[in-house]
Amino acid sequence: MMKQFFALVRGHSHEAAEAVVDRNALVILRQQVRDCADAIAAARRAVAIAIAQNDQEIVQFKKLVARIEDLEQRTVAALEQGRNELAREAAETIALLEAERDASDAAQKTFGTEIERLKRIVRASEMRLRELQRGQRIVAAVDSTQRLRESAPGSSLSALRDAEATLLRLRTRQKQIDAAAAAMAEMEQSGDPAAVSEKLAAAGCGMPLKSSADTVLERLASKIARPA
Repeated sequence: MMKQFFALVRGHSHEAAEAVVDRNALVILRQQVRDCADAIAAARRAVAIAIAQNDQEIVQFKKLVARIEDLEQRTVAALEQGRNELAREAAETIALLEAERDASDAAQKTFGTEIERLKRIVRASEMRLRELQRGQRIVAAVDSTQRLRESAPGSSLSALRDAEATLLRLRTRQKQIDAAAAAMAEMEQSGDPAAVSEKLAAAGCGMPLKSSADTVLERLASKIARPA
């Protein structure tokens, strides 16, 4: 019985932890992406340091080669002069420098191979990070959309419907006001003799009450055509 009780407690704890993770999955993802970006930035710095150290090793190697060449020339000169003891001392120094040169050359090769491997890892990691960042932006947009859809029975879409209804009422009221104003103007004109005369004249019934551009042109043309 106790085993079942402990299993029940562990099961509830596991499900509660999963529910917390699910609710905060986007926050967790953002932090994980930041952690990945920090790790890749640290890796880039490490590769840059390794490249700088390898460059220093190359400079040291070149100095060793130059020193060996110089000592070899001087050793040959000492042998030619019969100064064998001095030549032996120089030869021992050359042997030590050659061992150091060979070690530097081997270190450069190992360092170069490792640097190229690290560069490939960093480049691949950067590509994966960019893919993660794109995916993060997509899931963030989807999450916002899903939250809006989940809240549809509540305030979000309800507020949209309320706003649309208010807009419809405003438009309807404005149309009613415009129609009432037009009707009032029509009624005012129907009882005004001057307005009735203007309406008849505009319809071509009788002489026009106002001069138009055509009537002005006809009058001026008749004056020109009239003999002096």
